[in-house]
Amino acid sequence: MTDVLERESAVPLYVQLEQILHTRITSGEWAPNQRIPSENELNRIYGLSRMTVRGVLTKLVNDGLLLRVPGKGTYVAPPKIDAVSPAYRGVREQLEQLGYETSTRLVQLTLEPPSTGVREHLDLPEGEEVYAIVRVRTVQDAPISLHRSYVPARLAPALDAHDVVGGQLCVVLEEQYGLSMRNVAEHLEAVAVNSTEARHLGMHRGEPALLLQDVISDASARPFEYSSIVFRGDRLRLRFDYER
Repeated sequence: MTDVLERESAVPLYVQLEQILHTRITSGEWAPNQRIPSENELNRIYGLSRMTVRGVLTKLVNDGLLLRVPGKGTYVAPPKIDAVSPAYRGVREQLEQLGYETSTRLVQLTLEPPSTGVREHLDLPEGEEVYAIVRVRTVQDAPISLHRSYVPARLAPALDAHDVVGGQLCVVLEEQYGLSMRNVAEHLEAVAVNSTEARHLGMHRGEPALLLQDVISDASARPFEYSSIVFRGDRLRLRFDYER
């Protein structure tokens, strides 16, 4: 590392250091998943206090350029995949158009009584059953999202006879059952993954992730699908575009 801080400059030293490290990352000189020099090493190289160096690294972590691995050090964060809500365009379709190799693993496809929460989301009376579909989406052989979808059995009889792994669920529902999306109620929040989610996504229990919940309705405002998708926040970010 040959960049030098200009100590006579009006630009604060911590800003100069941030610019130097930012350039190392964005230029590709430091590759994704590469361990960068420690706080002590950066302190020695640039002659700054450890507190100043730590503050700069924390800002770059918060900006998503670096990530800290407890007990190991600080690494260049892998680039995040930009995607729009899967309610409007399938995640797999988006990823494949971006050139990523994807695969889907079916974890569960069962006919079962819904939980209270699922029943409320789908506005179902007592006694009705749903198809519960759980899938894991993988990109470049690494899991990126866990999809849980619930569809009223009355609206999609024998749904388990259709391919919901090789084909998209929204396409199956529209082409086979005439269930076309007209309205979407959507909620996005940060969550800590539980043990099951962590196992499927290759994470540790309690690590942060993004939870996207969708209730999809047809033209008559009848809800026909409730989905709950947990995304690895370190690998993907959701983009929301609006035009007025």
